[in-house]
Formats: sequence, C-alpha cells, structure tokens
Amino acid sequence: MQMQRQTLFLSNWFFPVLVGLACAGIVGATSMYINFGIGAMNEIFIVQLLDAGLQSGDYAAAAGFAAGFLIARVLEGPLVGLLDIGGSLMTGVGIGIPALLLASGYMFLLQDFWLALGLGLLIGLIIGVAIIVIRKIIPEDGMSASGTDIMMGAGNALGRFLGPLIILSAIQYGMLTGAGAIVGAGLFVYFKKSIIGGAILGAMIFGAIGIYI
Repeated sequence: MQMQRQTLFLSNWFFPVLVGLACAGIVGATSMYINFGIGAMNEIFIVQLLDAGLQSGDYAAAAGFAAGFLIARVLEGPLVGLLDIGGSLMTGVGIGIPALLLASGYMFLLQDFWLALGLGLLIGLIIGVAIIVIRKIIPEDGMSASGTDIMMGAGNALGRFLGPLIILSAIQYGMLTGAGAIVGAGLFVYFKKSIIGGAILGAMIFGAIGIYI
C-alpha cells in the first residue's frame, strides 16, 4: 500500500494536482490582498503593479508583465525540468491572470475567496497538464534535464537590489527601525548573507524595542 502511494505521488499525472493546489493558495492570497490589502504572494514591485491597477483601473502593466512570465515559464518547464514557482505561479498566476480578469470586468471571481481558490485550482490543473503534455510530445533526447521531474523556485536575481529600498522604507517609518535595518544589513553583509534578511530582521528587532522604550 505504501509503495502504491509513493508511486501515485511521484507519477507524472500527480504533478498537475500539486500545481493546482499551489495555484489555489496563490490566487486565494491575491483575493485576500484585493479585499483586505494583505496577503499577496509576490515581490513588492510586482504587487505595486496590481495595486496601481486597482487604484486607476488600468491593469495593462500588471497583465502584460506577469502574463509574459507565465507563458515563458510554462514553455520552459518541460525543457529544463524546472518550474519556476516565482515567475510562473506567483507572478503569472498570482498577478497576471487576476489582472486580466479585473481588466475584463470579472472582479467577482477574485472578491469571493472561495471562488478564487477554485479558480486557482483550475488554472493550476490546466498548467500542470499542459506541461506534462508538452513533455510527452517532445522527444526524450530533446530535453536538457529529462523533463519536469523537479518543481522548485529558481529565484530572481532582482531581489538582491531590494535591500537598499527596504532600508529606505525603514528609515521613513522611523529612525529606530531605520537604524535597525542598517545594523542588520551590515551584519548580514559581514557574514556574507543576503542584505534583505538582515535589513528586515534588524528593523523588526529595533522597532519592537522602540515600542517598549
């Protein structure tokens, strides 16, 4: 029985289920952001594209930028064996598709949290099936990494430039949090770690101390 379960979970056709569950959570998080202003699973500047659309009614920037990521990553997945969750799902499904729906007047699909979950699940299933079908169509020797065997976040090099922006935001919030962000970033640079993590942790720690001073 345990062997059958392992075979099921590791089979090609269980992959769309995993993608569907991930997309359900991501679109659900976008729904929370639209309704409550918190929860979007994405980088700050990408969420700002959606936020600008919500305020102005023009979703062209968010839809064009994020949907392009989705198409590129879905085509890339079967070829390199990696589905970049950041580019394809978090950006493409979490921002691009909702922006297209909002621009088309289907706000109700995202305002209702449960509808958003169902929509995300459906989108994820379609993406997962498309990737597996592309993998089956392309000859084995045409793939550089034997197909979509791994689903992971490949990361985004742009994130390294967000550290100074976080420090500036912390300074604007308060001198103490700004000092914490600078100290934390400096320590993380010294230990050759990401400046972003140091700035955030430093700002949080100093900000918490400031509450009790």
